[in-house]
Amino acid sequence: MRLTQHVKAGGCASKLAPGSLRAVLDRLPQQIDPNLLVGFDQSDDAGVYRISDHLAVVQTVDFFTPMVDDPFTFGQIAAANALSDVYAMGGRPLTSLAIVCYPQDGDLDVLGQTLRGGLEKMREAGCTIVGGHSVRDPEMKFGYAVTGLIDPQRVYTNAGARPGDALLLTKPLGTGVITTALKLGKAQESWVDAAVQSMTALNLTAATAASAHEGVHGMTDITGFGLMGHGREVALASRVALEIETEKVPRLAGALDAIALGTIPGGLLSNREYAECLVCVDPSAKISEEIYTLMFDPQTSGGLLLSVSEAASTAILASLLEAGLGAVRIGTVLDGEPRIILR
Repeated sequence: MRLTQHVKAGGCASKLAPGSLRAVLDRLPQQIDPNLLVGFDQSDDAGVYRISDHLAVVQTVDFFTPMVDDPFTFGQIAAANALSDVYAMGGRPLTSLAIVCYPQDGDLDVLGQTLRGGLEKMREAGCTIVGGHSVRDPEMKFGYAVTGLIDPQRVYTNAGARPGDALLLTKPLGTGVITTALKLGKAQESWVDAAVQSMTALNLTAATAASAHEGVHGMTDITGFGLMGHGREVALASRVALEIETEKVPRLAGALDAIALGTIPGGLLSNREYAECLVCVDPSAKISEEIYTLMFDPQTSGGLLLSVSEAASTAILASLLEAGLGAVRIGTVLDGEPRIILR
């Protein structure tokens, strides 16, 4: 059974278009609660609610359709992706609730393998699954609601980037176009293996290595809205410009090949519609159409984008590399009107 053949779109590419979602959220009334430190107004990764001066809870929820064919691997990726939002805020996941949408007459062994994959990754994170909820659905979906703890004095948000900061990225791009190539039967096995290795890796290591240093000003994970979509949110929330050197942005083997084959997920097109209005290409830059397209690719369980002080950037990058991560400095934060400059 190929899970990817039973869904219209896989992983974070199955999410609502960011522009459509933002249009709805912007019409909702503001919540007035002094203990709500981070809500949905700035499109951050998770919500943060203060319990005391020294303790807050961080909460998130994430679920989606299969982007790989193996159910155990799908469960691992879904868990890693849901946990990522807590890590991106600087929190420690504590408990989770499973969310299951599954056909009534579906193969229960497939469901069992999916749940086991998620359980393994939650155990790796030290996060206890305390229950969950399921509904009948002709299209399979799986994920978790995660609750964690966080120091209210040390919350990383997408509004923390400062002019002069270095931008670091901890995982390569390309999971969206590669998993779409898999769904269409055009992906090479080596491309899929590399993408799976990236998607199943927890962002725990990256968050721990980075937060051990002073100088981390902002952090977000790159998931369904792609580098440009999440970069747009950082630029607007922080009121800064992001300068990104596209050739330095790490990419998975096969990502550009998949784009050349035309395996473009619908989520990528939605991301372009959402973020392209803030993207400026340096007239002197020679950026191929494939690399430009990759900047909008919806990532599933992608890496962390960190905005760190220039003074601390070398030490933080060294710690990320020592931890075995393929982290790269991809750009700089500039003063000026919110935009993303590609070079």
